[in-house]
Amino acid sequence: MDIGKLHREESGRILATLIRLLGDFDLAEEMLQEAYAVALEKWPVEGEPSNPRSWIISTAHHKAIDRLRRGATFAAKREQIARESEPVTQRNDLASDDEMFPDDRLRLIFTCCHPSLASDAQVALTLQTVCGITTDEIARAFLVSTTTMAQRLVRAKRKIREAAIPYRIPAREDLPARVDAVLLVVYLIFNEGYLATSGDALIRRELCAEAIRLGRMLCQLLPTEPEALALLAMMLLHDSRSDARVSKDGELIVMEEQDRSLWRADQIREGTALLESALRTGASGEYALQAAIAAVHANSKSVRETDWAQIVGLYSSLLRIHPSPVIEINRAVAVAMARKPEDGLALLDEIGSREQTSEFHLLHAARADMFRRLGRYADAADVYRRGLSLTTNDVERRFLQRRLAECMPPSAH
Repeated sequence: MDIGKLHREESGRILATLIRLLGDFDLAEEMLQEAYAVALEKWPVEGEPSNPRSWIISTAHHKAIDRLRRGATFAAKREQIARESEPVTQRNDLASDDEMFPDDRLRLIFTCCHPSLASDAQVALTLQTVCGITTDEIARAFLVSTTTMAQRLVRAKRKIREAAIPYRIPAREDLPARVDAVLLVVYLIFNEGYLATSGDALIRRELCAEAIRLGRMLCQLLPTEPEALALLAMMLLHDSRSDARVSKDGELIVMEEQDRSLWRADQIREGTALLESALRTGASGEYALQAAIAAVHANSKSVRETDWAQIVGLYSSLLRIHPSPVIEINRAVAVAMARKPEDGLALLDEIGSREQTSEFHLLHAARADMFRRLGRYADAADVYRRGLSLTTNDVERRFLQRRLAECMPPSAH
């Protein structure tokens, strides 16, 4: 595993462990970068260690201790570091750090989701520390400037430090106050994995896998919480289609063109069973409805045989409890499939007339597709160009470029 790949796939887990060991977000982040610098220097000469993640954890941890010894804070932190560091210092091989630190990311999520933090700070801090999503990417998701988001993250970390918020999964009686926020951040981790905000890959599979792993742990921790079951069901059902969503060359494949034999039947069965269990135990919220939509798709033999009317109804219910432009767009697409493209296009035009949604690339991609289906290729080309100007993911951009080329007259190619 090269260092770049290690950083992309493992930094969230490594950082979560370092924050537990050191009790300080900023120190953990700084020491992680120093450990990577040492790895860049040593690994090409000495060879890659057998467990790169553990090597980075151990190196960063020792560097932090050296730093604290040179400062005035070491005496105050000595007892905590000694207590938290015991597994690291007593074992040399660190070969099974999955067993040693199985819940570090979940502990970090619960810490970030402490009720004393504002809800947007909870989500933003978790996305940064657990997912490794950049401040700029988070700012775009929250529709604020990078400077504003950076200030929010600094304040959130300072509050955790000054209020001495414990780095642990809270007692059972304290769980209800944090459940909604924790479920939300796991959902957002999965979303970022399922459709990456930016970069050269459509799917960040390590984030999808981590979100599903955390979802399973939450179901064990909260066995009577039906929305946790529904969230896990939704993630499994969506993830079951991952292998068919991208070609061997890494290009996007839309659902109607996917090879459904590549959909993972075991995940579809498990996700459907979990959804049924969640519904029996009272799940009726956002995750249950999203899982129900995913189940209709996953259990359909083709786009033509999909019960689009049922999907429209589920999206309508979802909009009532969770208004969102993304849900509105998806409902409009479902309406077009259940009725006719003109009906879906009318809904999309209304959504696009609002200032807050006019810069949303998915809206333009959906409108362009409606024009394409109607044979209005010049209109489709214009809207594809607009979507391209707003798209930040390279795979999505190439897909829209292909669609644009299909809409151009032969003389324009």
